[in-house]
Amino acid sequence: MSLEISQGACVALVGESGSGKSTLLRCFNRLTQPDSGIVRVDNVDVMSVDPIDLRRGIGYVPQDGGLLPHWTVQRNVELVPRLNGRSTVTDRARVAMELVGLDPSAFGERWPRDLSGGQRQRVAMARALADEPKVLLLDEPFGALDAITRSDLQDMFASVRARLGTTTVLVTHDLHEATLLATCIVVLHHGRIEQLAPPATLIAEPANAYVRTLLERARVTVSV
Repeated sequence: MSLEISQGACVALVGESGSGKSTLLRCFNRLTQPDSGIVRVDNVDVMSVDPIDLRRGIGYVPQDGGLLPHWTVQRNVELVPRLNGRSTVTDRARVAMELVGLDPSAFGERWPRDLSGGQRQRVAMARALADEPKVLLLDEPFGALDAITRSDLQDMFASVRARLGTTTVLVTHDLHEATLLATCIVVLHHGRIEQLAPPATLIAEPANAYVRTLLERARVTVSV
């Protein structure tokens, strides 16, 4: 496959389970290393960069949030700025928490186990944003949440994106979510790109029978 993501875009990777969404996402921060080809982030070949340094410069939110259970919320959010040797660790963490709708004075000293699923994902998002990365990777961050919480976090994410303009790659199995949040949707099938288009174009002009079927099964309106 060949894919270029413009600065400031939000690209959603969609497709059936096993289509390659998460594998492709993890190629950007070298959690997965491809057998061939070149992956560039900010025009730098990721294989030419130390993987630890690479990951500390890219925001990443896995599906389960990946919070450290023995650290408080404040310390979890401080993780990347602290590793990168920033002098304003506490301030960066507090700003990031406020950005995702968490009051630092109310949540900073709480433990992940004491939070709801939605609150844990907000903390994970704050941690990913605390060191102001140029690129944000989200691997189905809202997939395990109930409908109301999911809607609230989608609104939060859209607000953060509008404010920061961070280049984002979002993996989701939910086409409705993709059309709501993304500036461009990439439909994957067996590791290949079936279509790459803005949401309105994808819905109005599906590239082939597979994309059309995917839209129909997701009950996303297709223009005939």
